[in-house]
Amino acid sequence: MMHPYVLTESNAAMRRIIIGIGASVLVTSALWFYTKRTQALRTATEKVLVTVSNAQIRGLDPIHGGDNYSIREMAKVYEGLLVYHYLKRPYELVPNLAAAMPTISADQLVYTFKLIEGVKFHDNPCFPDGQGRELTAQDFVYTFKRLADPRNQAQGFWMIDGKIQGLNEWREKYVDAPATDYTEDIPGLQAIDRYTLQFRLTKPDPRFLHILAMTPCCVLAQEAVEHYGAEFVNHPVGTGPFTLEAFHPQDAKIVYHKNPTFRDKRFPSEAAEEYKYMLAYAGKKLPFVDKIVTYILPEEQPRWLKFQKGQIDIMDISRDNIATEIIENRALIPSISARGVLLFQVPEVGTSCFVINNAHPLFNNNRKLRQAMSLALDRDMYNQLFHKGTATISHSTIPPVLAGYQASYVNPYCVYDVDKARQYLAEAGYPGGQGLPIITVDTGANTNQKQKAEFFQQCMKAIGINVSVVTNTWPELIRKKQKKATMLHAIAWLAQYPDAENFFQLFYAPGQPTGLGANFNDDSFNVLYQQAVAMPDSPARTALYEQLNQMVGESVPVLYTVHPTHFSLYHSWVKNYCCPNFTIGLEQYLDIDLSRN
Repeated sequence: MMHPYVLTESNAAMRRIIIGIGASVLVTSALWFYTKRTQALRTATEKVLVTVSNAQIRGLDPIHGGDNYSIREMAKVYEGLLVYHYLKRPYELVPNLAAAMPTISADQLVYTFKLIEGVKFHDNPCFPDGQGRELTAQDFVYTFKRLADPRNQAQGFWMIDGKIQGLNEWREKYVDAPATDYTEDIPGLQAIDRYTLQFRLTKPDPRFLHILAMTPCCVLAQEAVEHYGAEFVNHPVGTGPFTLEAFHPQDAKIVYHKNPTFRDKRFPSEAAEEYKYMLAYAGKKLPFVDKIVTYILPEEQPRWLKFQKGQIDIMDISRDNIATEIIENRALIPSISARGVLLFQVPEVGTSCFVINNAHPLFNNNRKLRQAMSLALDRDMYNQLFHKGTATISHSTIPPVLAGYQASYVNPYCVYDVDKARQYLAEAGYPGGQGLPIITVDTGANTNQKQKAEFFQQCMKAIGINVSVVTNTWPELIRKKQKKATMLHAIAWLAQYPDAENFFQLFYAPGQPTGLGANFNDDSFNVLYQQAVAMPDSPARTALYEQLNQMVGESVPVLYTVHPTHFSLYHSWVKNYCCPNFTIGLEQYLDIDLSRN
């Protein structure tokens, strides 16, 4: 059967738009790659790295680090106890602000960390005389209390919810109290001495160390939070390699400077085979660049034009139409590569989808309706149109490379079948779409996101479902998701740590206020999830993961599309670039070859 998307005039017009964008991209060769970078941002001796964010930044408070765009910016300023090794594969946790990996008690409940001595917070007016003070274990105690403080409504609290002895009880005590007492002792969260931090868990948790490497667990200075008050979200003060005086959400760019008091941190001396060429930098002190300029450009054409002019050094193109025009057989077309542009690609540990708000009365307890919509979505055409066939069709939530993913698994409701979709729609109580209200799908405002939503709209039209596309800025979309104010919304989830549990928790009822916003609740899934996450990595746990994956796939709480490949472009003057799925703060490892720009 031919796909309805290619049969209507409006769909044909969309295809012309997609092709037209690509044509305009390639026609701009007259602007193509200056041999010298724009001098307005750079000098002959200052190393300036220019990056770009594809969405507006919501703020720079780590406890609200719930989206990848904001997390990238926070990671330039803030740090945690642990981080993923920049160049090792498979991914490996290594010490960051911790002096070494923790000692762990025999019962797997007590984690004891020694901190690096002499680490300083950024120089900032929040400190006496503007001089950043030394980091201590008590700063981490404060950080975790602030993450749990009910007044802060931290998006990242789910990461530690129920994990640390006494923390949830402390949190509940202050839900209705006029103020929160941060001096109160919590048994599971202790500064043993100035440089020794200890956690006591409520039960063994194999993923606890992964949690400690995530942005909401990055350390804060109490002085900064209290000094800036409500404006702290725009005045980040961390221990990281770069500093930022202030951030204003309306700004078109963010400027960071090399932290003059950054500790003695060195480029790694080990690497996976594909990254061993970078070991020429092994042992050199980080960071290498003097300044970072990050443009905020939600639309792909302005990003692309700046990259062509050499005004942007690195640019993600995974979700851009540009990628489908300049990549052939997973390589750059010759006219692009000949100009010194390099392509980085890696399987993205993520899943893209149209998320159903299962709390909405239309979808709650109507699995047949959800399955009908899934059957009507042509994922193969979606992959060809928006990813040029480079993505992996998604049949459930776990992406490839994680334990629990089964390449052979075929979800019967992810197979494109319009006739069966119409049958299921009738069984759901809406034959031919009769009686269904208009269904809204909220998406981002850039061209690529709108086109994907319009593609979804046409797929649903083929079975009688009328869909209205609503565009939003990224912060607006996140706010709607959190308030359960959408019917459907388009979003992708990128793994925050290399364990499929990070995807399953998106559908575990107690943990869903953040994340995808599916608001899904299934008792059988909840029970099996609790069983699986208590187990260490093992074949038995992997078997439960496979079962959970099929369970959540066939319940269709979201309409899965693809597991994308990550593509990014960078100029040849950028050194040491790789874009790992889990390592945040990658800019500290990058260098600029001034002789080439």
